Amino acid sequence: MKKIIMYATLDVEVPFIKQWAKDHQVEIKMVEERLTPETVGWAKGFDGIDIQQTHPLDPSIYPTLKSFGIKQITARMVGYDFIDLKLARENGLQVTNVPAYSPRAIAEMGLTQALRLVRKLGYYDQRMSKLDFRWTGLESTEIYNLTVGVIGAGHIGGASAQMYSALGAKVIAVDPVHHAEMEPFLTYTDLDTVLTQSDIVTIHTPLNDETANMLDAAAFKKMKKTAYLINMARGGLVVTNDLIKALQEGEIAGAALDTLADEAQFFEKQAAPEEIPEDYKVLKAMPNVLISPHSAFYTDTAMKNIVEMGLDDVLLILNGKRPNYPVFE
Repeated sequence: MKKIIMYATLDVEVPFIKQWAKDHQVEIKMVEERLTPETVGWAKGFDGIDIQQTHPLDPSIYPTLKSFGIKQITARMVGYDFIDLKLARENGLQVTNVPAYSPRAIAEMGLTQALRLVRKLGYYDQRMSKLDFRWTGLESTEIYNLTVGVIGAGHIGGASAQMYSALGAKVIAVDPVHHAEMEPFLTYTDLDTVLTQSDIVTIHTPLNDETANMLDAAAFKKMKKTAYLINMARGGLVVTNDLIKALQEGEIAGAALDTLADEAQFFEKQAAPEEIPEDYKVLKAMPNVLISPHSAFYTDTAMKNIVEMGLDDVLLILNGKRPNYPVFE
């Protein structure tokens, strides 16, 4: 019987893991801890490994896994920027991820936050917390009047485009690949056009050398003063200090952030006050900024698919077959 160890398992994943293990006759050990130099030894004696992670993997982990005879790392999540692909290759570790466990989950969260921003609900919340029930000065618009710019029209960006289009918004997008099936919902254009013409800019690209810090001071200066930024992807796509300055100086109207560049310090736990960086404190105090704890993915459908798609690939590799979602060949 094959044996798989799963790191950083959540209670909500357990029923899906147990059912998959029963259906496939595989032994699975679940641990709550993440994969670190202190916990990597737990993988000894197992055939495969399945992880959730936000912190970069320590370089010592790769040769250690190799010494255990493990031949893969499966990230049961979209992002895999915490994995050093060069070290993985050098140590014979096939890397897989789960690229589209529920695009709608993340797209719906982005849309929800965008609508909150457009309707100025953060300002209303601030007023009403002071028992100020006046609505003067907070006139908003309706979504069909707006142009939505999608940066990265893949699985999640494409789902976002369909939702905004269904609500009557004009949708424009930039993506290196043009998907013909998306043309009823969006018009492809270039990045400058997306930045200059959009009332809502929603970004859905992976984080890599080409996309890191792509939304910086220059990008914000191109955006409309009435525009909103939606980032449900990766914090490193945005230069946080440039975003703060753009918000403070009124270069853009607001932002919804499910992820921050330095979130690994404090997200996914009950943080102590001293762990919270100044940029978070500044953003959190703004009524035109909405921050959620990297939770856009967190739905029942997504959790089921995350578990099953990740484990399917582990088992395929263990059986000498090609995985469904290889990061590299």
